Amino acid sequence: MRRRVWVRPAGLVLGAVADALFGDPRRGHPVAGFGRLAVALERRCYADRRLPGTVHAAVLVGATAGLGALGERATAEHPLARVVLTGAATWAVLGGTSLARHGAGLAHELTAADLTRARARMPSLCGRDPAALDAAGMARAGTESMAENTSDAVVAPLLWGAVAGVPGLLGYRALNTLDAMVGYRSPRYRRFGWAAARLDDVANLVPARVSALLFAGLAPAVGGSPRAALAAWRRDAAAHPSPNAGPVEAAAAGALGVRLGGRTVYAHGAEERPSLGSGAPPTPADLARAARLSRLVGAAAAVFAAGLAVIVGGRAEIVPSRT
Repeated sequence: MRRRVWVRPAGLVLGAVADALFGDPRRGHPVAGFGRLAVALERRCYADRRLPGTVHAAVLVGATAGLGALGERATAEHPLARVVLTGAATWAVLGGTSLARHGAGLAHELTAADLTRARARMPSLCGRDPAALDAAGMARAGTESMAENTSDAVVAPLLWGAVAGVPGLLGYRALNTLDAMVGYRSPRYRRFGWAAARLDDVANLVPARVSALLFAGLAPAVGGSPRAALAAWRRDAAAHPSPNAGPVEAAAAGALGVRLGGRTVYAHGAEERPSLGSGAPPTPADLARAARLSRLVGAAAAVFAAGLAVIVGGRAEIVPSRT
């Protein structure tokens, strides 16, 4: 018996290349469809308690991962079809190219002092209130979002795809989307969104630290220092309220030589975030560097995930050898 270990890594690379070339689908994005389904289910089962929120998350994430498992079962004896399936799933869950494009676009608009367009773009990058942000605030928010979302929307799905195939890709993306929808400390979601937020924290423990290492290692490509990135991670990350955003944002701040953190305004209220990094606040030029660094981290993560998929073997098909 031999394993077709090339199937999963080939699919991951195919999907990463598709994302690099095309970005997110302009219409009919499956993540948007999942979001509508999650909202519809929330209307039926919402209650200000942890149990309904846990059921909400379990049903949606379980069903999505189960769909991926059915797809893998259907292509069990067709390796090329499995490559295409894995590639399509990878493309659907990755958001790296669109993230970098929005980051670069925001940097251009801030450089041109076009705050109207910059504020209109902000919801595509993060959940903060654009009306409460000036140009400096948008540059900082954009830079922080580039760091955190590179981990959440690029590195993490690739790693989950490497170790768990299509169910890992789809299940992780479903969980991360739910966390973005209900994982807030707001009055409505403090209890209902608890399960999604905690599960997302667990799912991102390893990917966030891999992302931080990649930000540090690739810092010279944007004029930064790996040593400064690692120092900021070690010194500042633990002060961040998120166990995963802290390492990623601190490493990115050190890699870019900027200081992140401070007052952060969301729709549900304001939070005071700790300082990450020891430089000056990010400028639009720094945001543009962050977008370039995000692309590089995404490319490196795709190579790493493909190698990991070969090593792990995952759930690659076992077929009779020709002996």
